[in-house]
Amino acid sequence: MNFNQLKDIVNFQQKPVDFYPTFGVGDTIKVFCLIKDSKKTRTQIFEGVVLAIKGFLNTKSFLVRKSTGEFSIEKSFFYNSPLVAKIEIIRLGKVRRSKIYYLRNLRGKAARIKEQSKTK
Repeated sequence: MNFNQLKDIVNFQQKPVDFYPTFGVGDTIKVFCLIKDSKKTRTQIFEGVVLAIKGFLNTKSFLVRKSTGEFSIEKSFFYNSPLVAKIEIIRLGKVRRSKIYYLRNLRGKAARIKEQSKTK
């Protein structure tokens, strides 16, 4: 397999550029994930704050943190993954950094992010 064939395969599997809404670090989003059980496929919602966006073009990924009471869960998603059905933006956050890993050490009211106006 040569480079051009590999490039065609990668481009074929890509989702269109405007498939997802534009979101940034600090935004609260809902990610609709496809979960495959034994024979069925169901959709599971993962809602949380975007901590980081990494990569470029085909290899772009984002990290979402969901905190429920005492525990927190972080999950990484790829933009072009076939397991991500859709993404909804719940809240636009206003942060001054490109990676907000400092939220890992904060709990309760201290972990709040200021809300940005609806125009982005």
